[in-house]
Formats: sequence, structure tokens, C-alpha cells
Amino acid sequence: MKISIFGLGYVGAVSLACLARDQHHVIGVDIDPKKLDLIRHGQSPIVEAGIQELMRSVLASGRVKVTDDPRIAILDSDLSFVCVGTPSSGNGSQDLSAILRLSEQLGIALKEKSGYHVIVIRSTVQPGTVEGRIRPILEQSSGKHTGVDFGLCFQPEFLREGSSIRDYDNPPFTIIGADSERSAAEVRTIFKGLPGEFISTQIRTAEALKMACNAFHALKVTFANEIGRVCQAMQVDSQAVMQLLCKDTHLNISAAYLRPGFAFGGSCLPKDLKALTYIAKTKDVDTPLLSSLMASNRVHVDHAVDLVLARGKRNVGMLGLSFKTGTDDLRESPLVTVAEKLIGKGMNLRIFDPEVNLSRLIGANRRYIEESIPHIGSIMCVSMEEMMTLSDVVIVGLSEKTLTAQLYEIARDSQYILDLVNLPNRAALRGQYQGICW
Repeated sequence: MKISIFGLGYVGAVSLACLARDQHHVIGVDIDPKKLDLIRHGQSPIVEAGIQELMRSVLASGRVKVTDDPRIAILDSDLSFVCVGTPSSGNGSQDLSAILRLSEQLGIALKEKSGYHVIVIRSTVQPGTVEGRIRPILEQSSGKHTGVDFGLCFQPEFLREGSSIRDYDNPPFTIIGADSERSAAEVRTIFKGLPGEFISTQIRTAEALKMACNAFHALKVTFANEIGRVCQAMQVDSQAVMQLLCKDTHLNISAAYLRPGFAFGGSCLPKDLKALTYIAKTKDVDTPLLSSLMASNRVHVDHAVDLVLARGKRNVGMLGLSFKTGTDDLRESPLVTVAEKLIGKGMNLRIFDPEVNLSRLIGANRRYIEESIPHIGSIMCVSMEEMMTLSDVVIVGLSEKTLTAQLYEIARDSQYILDLVNLPNRAALRGQYQGICW
């Protein structure tokens, strides 16, 4: 395939070398004459294991050319990867000046093309940038339309400095956010030989994925370092602790707890997190990340309450009260906190939870609910039907299949449904639907 790459920094240079190695004909484009001169002489503009040898090899093959002219690159290729920088501005926002300026140049060049040319943005940009900022410039300057006259995609890259060639050849998956199946198919042709699943999705989803992945990586580094500092203060081997933590692939290093949903609660997580941050405080160890978790959890609870209050309806129902489906444990349940706050705001609250039988509550569980909602007996309903009949707003905090089916059966078109559990088949649910954070 004939491919052009705009921006010969880290991602662009590695992509150029690997694509040419894989038999594609590649045109590299950059405004820096030094980078172009290095590549013309078989040298890489970046330092990376194996890149110098690979660059010499692909240049000798005759499959690599470089230029500073975007027009030539567009006219002589079928697909373009855009890898120009989007550095941080002083306030933390992205500086898009380079990519927006290039978009206009690409659009002007596209005006001369008769064939279907696909432009793939690989620069990291915030969600909405490709469709909201780049597409209008391309369409206006070319006089053409995306998905019809040319293709527009976003493909996040997951290359780590120091191992980028190895990462290029062994991706966890290949993600493409595409404006059409035709555009996605063009990209699939290039990467069909790589291991891992090829996934086509919405452009905004792909844009957000890249930022979420990097934030998660930063989160993991920071978490490990904070645990390390606390362990060091307690004379505990932090390397041994984290090595054992990583052996748990059921809960720790897994998809567990990584689905957007409601706040955490129960008798373990809040208690142990508070204890850990207290230990850090007594040892004069600063743990900004760990110390922020309870506060962030409270913000998520407040977000649910705000969504309910914004409806302007006073009759509110809650399906669920315990901190987890299938249990009657009310200790540190975020749903109990929601109930407290709604009652405090003057809402007429009704609650149904088939697992919570007030007469059977004992010990700490009973004391907790009596202290939190002392008049709970007067607002508990004996059936789903009773709770639904009395409610204009319904908060769904349980995900049990029988209850879900019943909810779908009796929900009214006029009701507002706030989903905390990611209900399935939501299109079949009557009412005005709102996810807690989706």
C-alpha cells in the first residue's frame, strides 16, 4: 500500500520504519529539514533500540521517501497517518495549532484527488477533536465530505519509548475509530498481520480510550509508589507486597472493578482505606492519591443525588439499599447515603430491597441503619409494584435478573430511571433513562 506519514517524531518515525519493513511504500513528511536529512541518509531521528538498523534497511529497500510538501505526499499515497505533536499548553489544554494547520493543508491537497483517500489521526487529542475540529477544516478546504469522498479515522497508538518496535509488532489490540466501514477496512488491510483483535468503534470512543489508558498507567505507577512509601515507613518490603498483589488475576490485575458504575461501599473497602491513610498520616507519609479515594467516592454519591434533584420531582423510589446485590449488608452502603441525602432534601422516598428485612437485621448492621435512617420502617415498601406506583423518579441500585425483568414490565413512560448498575437491553425499558455516568 502507498502510505504517507505526517510528523516524524517518535510515533511517526517508528511507524514509517515498521510499515516500510512490512513491504508498504511510505512517504515521510515533516517541516524539520534535519529529520528529513537523517532519514535520507538511513538514520533515525529518534533514539530507540533497533531503530537505526531498521531505518538503514528500509531506506536501502527503496520503499521510503521523505518530503516537506504535504501536497506531494497526499497525491502519491492512498492513506495518511497524522502523527504531529499536540503538546500541553500552560493551562493543561492541548495545543492543536500544528494539527489544525496541517488539516487545512491536507484538505487543499485532497481537492486535487479523484480517489478515496483515508486520513488516520494518530496524534493524541481529546474526545470530539477529530469530528468537531479536524473534520470541518478538511471538508471546508477540500470541498468534499467524509465517509463519501474521503475517509477519516482515529487510531490510538500504544508504543512505549524504549520498546516501541516490539510494541508495534505485539499490540494488545488494534483500535480504529472510523467514519465508515469502508475507511475501517482500509486500515484493517494494513494491520491484518498483527496479533490481537482488530476493533472498529466510534471515533470519540477511540479518542477517549487513548487518554483513559494513559491516565490508568499513571494511576498504577502512583498507586505502587504510594504503597511503597507507606510500606517503607512501616518497615515492610513493598516489592514483596506488590509482587504478591499482582499474582491475583481474579480481582487485582483483571477487569474486576473497571466498569463505570456506582460508588464503592461495604464493610471492607472504606474501613481498610481509612485505616491505610491513617497509618500514612501517623508516619508522616504524604499519599495524595490514596487520600483522595474516599473524597472521590463521595463526589460520585453526590452526583447521583444531584441527578435526582435536577428532575424537580419529590416522589422518589429506590430499588436497593444494601451495598451489593444479593446481600443485606447495609454498612457503608452508598445507597444508604443517597437515601439520607434525599430525605434531608425533603424528598418523599420509598425503598424496596427484597434482601433487607428490618426484623432480621442484627448487630452492627442494625445499629448502622438505625443511626443513618432511624425511620426506615416507614419508607420501606413490601413490593416492587408499591415502590414503582408511588415514584416519579426511580433509582435502580440492584441488578438481580428477576427484579430487572419486573422493572421493565411495570416502568411507566413518564418515569425517570436513574441506572446505577448498567441495566441490559435498555432500549426495551420504558421511561426517561439516565446512566449514573454514561
